[in-house]
Amino acid sequence: MVLMAAIGILAFACTSPSSKKQGKAGKAANKPCPAFVADSAMTYVRMQCDFGPRTVGSAEADKCAGWIKMQFAGMGCDVAEHSAQVTAWDGSKVPCRNIIASCNPQAGKRILLCAHWDTRPWADNDPDEANHRTPILGANDGASGVAVMIEIARQLQQQPLQGVGVDFVCFDAEDMGTPQWAETVGEETRDTWCLGSKAWAEQAAANGFKPCYGILLDMVGGRGASFAKEQVSMHFASHVMNKVWALASELGYGQFFTSREGGALVDDHVNVNTVAGIPCIDIVPHFENGPSSFGPTWHTVDDTPENIDPNVLEAVGQTVLQLLYNEQ
Repeated sequence: MVLMAAIGILAFACTSPSSKKQGKAGKAANKPCPAFVADSAMTYVRMQCDFGPRTVGSAEADKCAGWIKMQFAGMGCDVAEHSAQVTAWDGSKVPCRNIIASCNPQAGKRILLCAHWDTRPWADNDPDEANHRTPILGANDGASGVAVMIEIARQLQQQPLQGVGVDFVCFDAEDMGTPQWAETVGEETRDTWCLGSKAWAEQAAANGFKPCYGILLDMVGGRGASFAKEQVSMHFASHVMNKVWALASELGYGQFFTSREGGALVDDHVNVNTVAGIPCIDIVPHFENGPSSFGPTWHTVDDTPENIDPNVLEAVGQTVLQLLYNEQ
């Protein structure tokens, strides 16, 4: 995932233990909803990282894929896998495994939640150049979004939704974009990112899959994170983004979901919007100071569980969980 401005694309055509206690829920939080358990999500982050870096096609990724499918199946979801072969930045062909878990599959009204589960093969943004070809552990950039989705699935099993289904999609091959140390870096690198979601979106469009809307969870656990209104999301699905941000504020998470505008990003939601035709927003951090707008651990060897904040996981998880129950 990268900033579009960084590669020359300007626009699309067309803490306390629980921050929730800081504010009182308003009228948007109007349906009974279970509590998102941040400690549980934190466990799911650690368990993914215990496999090591989950780079595309690796033995570690294979083991983690089995674990992810087992978790969702254990939460009562119907689980499937969408496989494809994609072309990496250097022209090599690599296998891609998108994991799909459906909760309440018989429901006609459906919401899409998605995140990528692969990890960056290179720590090419690390301050130490010696680490630039070292795979990252991806506690935040990969594991956090999947962990939030698994915890949401666990809550949905305990308190089932009525008349609403949720489709969880774990995208592979999101983070194989052209490394910073490659000789050729330019506008063409846009097509080297988010390969799994593109393959998934093509088959989703062909199959006529049309949920009401989608939410992408990317790097939703980093310490010090807050979430601005990303521009591609506002272009294609401003009604969804505004509803999520208003709900977060009423739940007491306004310090995490800010009114600031973020950049326009190349992320998996681009393919969900433009290829699958599903209005989809990206909940993604925006840091105003530091070496990267995605946070200090982005594409570095420091993207480890020690740098995950359970309060951030809770803010995102509880907001999305409440949103789902409000859809009943």
